[in-house]
Amino acid sequence: MATMENLIGLVNRIQRACTVLGDHGGDGASALPTLWESLPSVAVVGGQSSGKSSVLESIVGTDFLPRGSGIVTRRPLVLQLHKTDDGSPVYAEFLHRPNKKYTDFAKVRAEIQEETDRLTGRTKMISPVPIHLSIYSPHVVNLTLIDLPGLTKVAVEGQPESIVEDIENMVRSYVEKPNSIILAISPANQDIATSDAIKLAREVDPTGERTFGVLTKLDLMDKGTNALDVLDGRSYRLQHPWVGVVNRSQADINKSVDMTAARRKEREYFATSPDYGHLANRMGSEYLAKLLSKHLENVIKARIPNIVSLINKTVDELEREMDHLGRPIAVDAGAQLYTILELCRAFDRIFKEHLDGGRPGGEKIYGVFDNQLPAALKKLPFDRHLSLQNVRKVVSEADGYQPHLIAPEQGYRRLIEGSLGFFKGPAEASVDTVHFILKELVRKALSETQELKRFPTLQAEIAAAAGEALERFREDGRKTALRLVDMESSYLTVDFFRKLPQEVEKGANPGASTIDRYTEGHFRRIGSNVSSYVGMVCETLKNSIPKAVVYCQVREAKRSLLNHFYTQVGKKEGKQLATLLDEDPALMERRTACAKRLELYKSARDEIDSVAWAR
Repeated sequence: MATMENLIGLVNRIQRACTVLGDHGGDGASALPTLWESLPSVAVVGGQSSGKSSVLESIVGTDFLPRGSGIVTRRPLVLQLHKTDDGSPVYAEFLHRPNKKYTDFAKVRAEIQEETDRLTGRTKMISPVPIHLSIYSPHVVNLTLIDLPGLTKVAVEGQPESIVEDIENMVRSYVEKPNSIILAISPANQDIATSDAIKLAREVDPTGERTFGVLTKLDLMDKGTNALDVLDGRSYRLQHPWVGVVNRSQADINKSVDMTAARRKEREYFATSPDYGHLANRMGSEYLAKLLSKHLENVIKARIPNIVSLINKTVDELEREMDHLGRPIAVDAGAQLYTILELCRAFDRIFKEHLDGGRPGGEKIYGVFDNQLPAALKKLPFDRHLSLQNVRKVVSEADGYQPHLIAPEQGYRRLIEGSLGFFKGPAEASVDTVHFILKELVRKALSETQELKRFPTLQAEIAAAAGEALERFREDGRKTALRLVDMESSYLTVDFFRKLPQEVEKGANPGASTIDRYTEGHFRRIGSNVSSYVGMVCETLKNSIPKAVVYCQVREAKRSLLNHFYTQVGKKEGKQLATLLDEDPALMERRTACAKRLELYKSARDEIDSVAWAR
């Protein structure tokens, strides 16, 4: 049956995975709620030379931290302890050195120092960028500890005056988080009222619910004095018991006394101490590690619902992000061809929605027929072409050396044909305007087809294929529209002209027609007759030109915009298809990162559920 230790180990593994994926708030700067920040961790806080490093090494049971005078910890160290099976080897791994195991902890110490110097140089400057270290050992409890730079009151040589405030702000950014457990380290040979760690812990955790007080250097107190007032909670009371520890002395360190011997010496100190003997069962670094582990159990139990809720919410967000980015593409040619066709259909569907009214744009085509074409027809220069002077000129030229006897038929034909020629301009303009509208709708449809954004090559190919198709449709539309005009010119409506002699006979003086044949009134009547006929043709073309444009351009764009492209794609082989589905590298990177995070969160949810149900 699963135990809470399993759940603590799981939390540790999740934190480790979050760290690897960069899904954490480890630099203290992020205000976004992440899975990392929802999981508890222990922030180790204390003044410089308060014994923080020794406490950490005692908990781990290994000597691995850099030592020296002044400020030694200059970058946060996120230390994750992973309990392994008995007999398993002890080793360490750094996040910045993936797949490299360290079994020599002297090299771990050297790597911490080197990685610190990489950002801060060999100076006394600090950096908020954390170092991530995992230690796997059968001798540890599952914990995440964050060793922070020691608090100080003054800047030393080589440090800016702001160093005191910089360190405090960095430490505060970790300990003020509600899921942070504060391990406040204070030396016993100093007044607890002056403890930097307790002062900061009181500010961010005034009730003391998240703070564990640790007294170091009990063995270095003046003879005749003790720290019972602090350990019993009389000097400063916390919600959790104070723990006293005895670290290795400098002499022990110089003699390379191992941690096993140091722990044994610590137990003996408390067991035989006249001052602390009655507290021996709740003193020492081993007890401190167990106390923190037990507290983690309670914290995790209380926060499982919130953690699961955050995981579920994040999984939903990541699923939506994956849908937006698109799922990975299959490698076989058949699946790739299917994907390409589906993407084309998605574009074609949006394009048709623009035409049919589901999306804006298609109404502009109706505007061409309802506004622009009629306006263009009204602006045609018929008044100039059918002016009295031009009518006389055209009719006279058509008669040649023999004047017409009854009606100037050739004159009429020339005037009508000349007038009908003006209709070609508006006809071609209608074709071109609709063409440009269709091109714009293609551009909009491409930009609105979200699935295509991940494939810029395919998007460009579709744009080119659609453009070529629209050019073919425009040419067909132009030929058809001009053919309509030519049809009107090639065969005039006979009934209209048969009425003209009758109209003359209805006049008051029929004989005047011969006498007035070359008078101004005669030419005006010819111009008026031609104008009436052209007006009749104009009404016909006003209706037939839109039909030709819609039939040849709009209808074909809806029916067969990508038909030629489909034929060409069907002939392509695997490598050519893969080229069309070549994605933007930045988008691929985003999808890979998103997929890894999604896998992490789903795995975390499943494991938390399984462990929680097994309790």
